[in-house]
Amino acid sequence: MASPTTRLARLTTGKGALRATSVACLASLSLAGLCLAVAAPAAAETLAGALAKAYRGNPDLNQQRAGVRASDENVPRQMSGWRPRISATADAGVLHTESEGLGASSGSRSSGPRGFGVQIQQNLWNGNRTANGVRQAESGVLAARETLRNAEQTVLQNAVTSYMNVLRDTAILNLRRNNIEVLDQQLRQTRDRFNVGEVTRTDVAQVEAQLASARADAFTAQSNLQTSLANYRQVVGEQPRSLAPAKPIDKALPKSVANAVSSSQTEHPLIQAAMHNVDAAQLAVKLVEGELYPTLGVTGSLSKRWDPNGARGAQTTSASAVATLTVPIYEGGEVYARVRQAKEQLGQARLQADVQREQVRALVVSSWGLWENSRAVLQAAQAQVTAAEIALNGVREEAKVGQRTTLDVLVSQQTLLNARVTLVTAQRDRVVTSYSVLSAMGRLSASTLGLSVASYDPRVHFDQVKDKWIGVRTPDGR
Repeated sequence: MASPTTRLARLTTGKGALRATSVACLASLSLAGLCLAVAAPAAAETLAGALAKAYRGNPDLNQQRAGVRASDENVPRQMSGWRPRISATADAGVLHTESEGLGASSGSRSSGPRGFGVQIQQNLWNGNRTANGVRQAESGVLAARETLRNAEQTVLQNAVTSYMNVLRDTAILNLRRNNIEVLDQQLRQTRDRFNVGEVTRTDVAQVEAQLASARADAFTAQSNLQTSLANYRQVVGEQPRSLAPAKPIDKALPKSVANAVSSSQTEHPLIQAAMHNVDAAQLAVKLVEGELYPTLGVTGSLSKRWDPNGARGAQTTSASAVATLTVPIYEGGEVYARVRQAKEQLGQARLQADVQREQVRALVVSSWGLWENSRAVLQAAQAQVTAAEIALNGVREEAKVGQRTTLDVLVSQQTLLNARVTLVTAQRDRVVTSYSVLSAMGRLSASTLGLSVASYDPRVHFDQVKDKWIGVRTPDGR
């Protein structure tokens, strides 16, 4: 059996449909120089090429990547709890004193007290809040990566849909235009027969009504194509020029819906993100509980002063190291309330993970059903087109000998046209639903599809910043 893409090419190049291997340039759409092709010329854009462009340049995907990079910075922020905090101070001023009635000490003095100091604070133990904070930040990074992976799936699925919508709407528009040409010719023939008395005015009016309806359908198809072109530009990043046919990815799908559901429960990024959120919620409980534990730290300081207390020429130098142990006794119940609150939020995160599993399961089953249905619909549409072609040829022959009316011919022509439109739509659905199943399973990615594009690896940025002690520039130089 011929592939869906081969049948699409045949449909749009056969008699009574599109008459060439490329689609006519849509000048009426004010798209100068834009010519869409259903059949594949030498320089045609492939679905894989369009997906690669969307993967590289889609703004939604790129902003999600920026969000993951921002999440990476939470790890060094939390790790700062293990590092010293150093501060320096300096002061300078003028001190003037006057004294009376003090004997030899009476009089006035002026001095310029000044000095500087350096202080170092080092946390030794804070109830494991730093360690738990780092682990929580790492869980947040992993959750952000899974959210990014889901965004990648969404963008690729939207790219497939917009690509196939352009192919579908281009074919439908040309079917509608070809129908107008056929009805134009039929109207001329009917008028000629009316002039010689072979048919009545009713026959002419029937063809005129059908032609007016065909023109209205063509305008609607043109509008649908404009919408599809705009969506393609939004997702892929550039206007389509000539699009090659695409094939469904049946080989990448499991053999049964049970296998698809099982894979989705362990692979889907939304489920993985929910599980990382559970880990983060567990650590949030430990973080708040850590506020009830003692904290131990040490503070070292060094200072030097000149003219202290107005004594001109005097200098003092001091250094100290102080260990401080702080034991919380009662905080008014606020910390205890936040511990209970964090535990409830942990329960909520676990329930949300269960909800996400069921949502993914339902999505897989639904997508699988649509995919299987698309195969049956495609087979039925092929049979419908074949039967409608045979019926139309028979009605035309019978009309020549007066056994059929003009209305019968028009009805048969419309039935064939509708069947061809249904077939084009079924071929589009066959491709899109196969990608939808892969997306519902959590496997729709650039690597799975084998796209010719450098995969974005979020671990690169994470490794660049996780151990940074200082610096305000991002790894890319900003």
